[in-house]
Amino acid sequence: MSGLLALLDDVAGLAKVAAASVDDVAVYAGKAGAKAAGAVIDDAAVTPKYVHGFEASRELPVIWRITKGSLRNKLLYLLPAALVLSSFAPWLIAPLLMLGGSYLCFEGAEKIAHAIRPHAAHPESVDEIPDDPAHLEEQKASGAIKTDFILSAEIMTIALSEIPKSGLAIEAASLAVVAVGITVVVYGAVALIVKADDVGLHMAGVGRLALTRALGRGLVRAMPGFMKLLTTVGTAAMLWVGGSIIVHGLGEMGWHVPEEAIHHVAVLAGQALPQAVATVEWTVTAALDGVLGLALGLVLLPLGTRVITPLLRAVSGGKAGH
Repeated sequence: MSGLLALLDDVAGLAKVAAASVDDVAVYAGKAGAKAAGAVIDDAAVTPKYVHGFEASRELPVIWRITKGSLRNKLLYLLPAALVLSSFAPWLIAPLLMLGGSYLCFEGAEKIAHAIRPHAAHPESVDEIPDDPAHLEEQKASGAIKTDFILSAEIMTIALSEIPKSGLAIEAASLAVVAVGITVVVYGAVALIVKADDVGLHMAGVGRLALTRALGRGLVRAMPGFMKLLTTVGTAAMLWVGGSIIVHGLGEMGWHVPEEAIHHVAVLAGQALPQAVATVEWTVTAALDGVLGLALGLVLLPLGTRVITPLLRAVSGGKAGH
């Protein structure tokens, strides 16, 4: 009997440890996912263009194909690489984060430059678009998965940097939760966005109530503006996150001037509006990080457009970037 009680006590102890581990995984995954918000928003803003031009019946299958490719990128390639990095070369995390942050700044600045000067963009010519729908689907899905790999690498690196040293199993589980959770959120949102027009058309066409039909027509009219808003938010998020990564990375490498200057300005702004100190400080910090990110992106723009983007196109065999 005493042996049985001892065994039950051990089982209870293991259950408590397991429950604590699950709590740790949830907490770490939540923090890491929040930190990666900028790349996540950009991912959601970028992906709908890859299903543009398909028949309505092929949109969801294409999104599902991209989703599976994204999960494969994160779980089979990036997660093991992140764990190896954390175990054997943790000193590389900050430089890699700064490299990824610089890429986000470049992408944000490029989008702004193209918005200001649309003729600077180089859209695909008609000759580059294949006539075969199956070939087009293959080409666009492959392009989306390649773009996802870049954004997923940034997401996983950011997530890894937010997870404290807590053992290989906890780190792996936390990264896996981040990978699956973010993928579901991003591509679930993409599916809703892509099919919103069809839902609106259906409501407008077969709705029994005048209100239902009006809502359907309103949804159809609102989607173009919503897509523009999503693109704007994604660009701002890229610049904010990219700039904050650079500022934090410089601080980790010993140069605290940018971080301290931004913090000082944010504190002064918060003192000017004591009723909402936390909100004001966060907003000012994010805005200044975004301005710094934009400045860095504009500096990197010639290098990116003349060297990096052509190189990525040569490697991928198609259009690089967003």
